[in-house]
Amino acid sequence: MNYNLISVRECAEYVERAAKYFSSKWEVEYNLYYDCIKHSITTPNPLPRWYLLVNGNNEIVGSYGLITNDFNSRQDLWPWLCALYVEENERGQKLGSMMLEHGKCEAKKLGFDALYLMTSHVGYYEKYGFSYFAKCYSPGDEGRVYVTAI
Repeated sequence: MNYNLISVRECAEYVERAAKYFSSKWEVEYNLYYDCIKHSITTPNPLPRWYLLVNGNNEIVGSYGLITNDFNSRQDLWPWLCALYVEENERGQKLGSMMLEHGKCEAKKLGFDALYLMTSHVGYYEKYGFSYFAKCYSPGDEGRVYVTAI
């Protein structure tokens, strides 16, 4: 199967689909994602950026974003890779790895030299060049910050 990574910023016709997808996968209110993604299209700022992974049938099978803060206490760090998701029936094909690598390349093109993410997973991101950096706090939770040089 062929896959294509779509920058929603470059393909504004995906704004609503992207907001629905991100909202459904992360249980965050649709309006929050919609407003953020809609304004990411026209901002002169480099962030936020939203990406969709679509298959040959134009079905969304994965996603991620590059943002200034991932709802956590470490507002001194950015950019953040957020909302990395691959549909369960598409896993095992290195699609997560592909999106992580794409995120690193995109962040580098935007002039950044490091990329951060927050997760509770241990062992996954390390396989792709990320290392534990610090702990952080988000509403009602404690998270782990990972970083990779790009």
